Amino acid sequence: MNVAAELLVPASETVHRAEVAEADLAVTRIRPAAGWQPVNVRELWQYRELLYFLIWRDVKVRYKQTALGALWALLQPLMMMVVFTIFFSRIAGVDSGNLPYSVFAYLGLLPWTFFATAISNAGNSVVGSERLITKIYFPRLAVPFASVGASIVDFCIACSMVVVLMAWHHVRPGPALLVAPLIFLAIMIMALGVGTLLAALNVSYRDFRYVIPFLVQVWMFATPSVYMNVAKGNTSGGALKAVLALNPMTGLIAAFRAACSGGAVPWGQFAVSSAVAVLVFFVGCLYFRRTERNFADII
Repeated sequence: MNVAAELLVPASETVHRAEVAEADLAVTRIRPAAGWQPVNVRELWQYRELLYFLIWRDVKVRYKQTALGALWALLQPLMMMVVFTIFFSRIAGVDSGNLPYSVFAYLGLLPWTFFATAISNAGNSVVGSERLITKIYFPRLAVPFASVGASIVDFCIACSMVVVLMAWHHVRPGPALLVAPLIFLAIMIMALGVGTLLAALNVSYRDFRYVIPFLVQVWMFATPSVYMNVAKGNTSGGALKAVLALNPMTGLIAAFRAACSGGAVPWGQFAVSSAVAVLVFFVGCLYFRRTERNFADII
């Protein structure tokens, strides 16, 4: 419509058109989280496509311009298994129960590598997404959740070596293998809780960028991923067992190893560790939601 034709339109019709156009506009009001809601599941579901693309972005960035690409997800726990097999099994003579030490160590390092990678990447994810967070609105929990989701891709790739090692050593899994995904789900919930908590703390206190690698190293040796979780043959075994039981990853990794190798799953220890994982998840997400309103100003 040209200018002359526009002038011939009655004023009442012009006002009506403006009212219709204003009514068609979708109004979105962004308010801070109210109450005690650690996770807005409905909002995350609405932004599920964004979560998917953030996961895919993290996967591509991680292996961009690398010669081996996604094979690094397989080589990392494999090389660690070789090193621990040489020093712990051949030199130190660490007991691995009824399993060959290489299988024992890899089944412990596989979930631990996922957990360590997930909390390290999630802890630095919000600070690393500064430009995205300060420009548009979306559920901020999608950022650390996407980092953990990208680590699941690495875990699935590294699982292929389990089949090779168990076939080489003639280790047969039992019926408990069917619950291995459930055990991994508990490990993932623990990683989401710790990673989300570290992500929020890292925004307010940048010291955590140095604390996270140190925390991962200490936590690894406090977790019986490459050694038995019960000391034998001395009186300090009970005390050591009690200390290790305070670490929720102890029960989760022991249950995962037993489920995959056909051993007896420590269901009691797994139940306690799973309850702690759920508690850590809610605490981490709640702290994140209570502090995310200031991320754009602080970051």
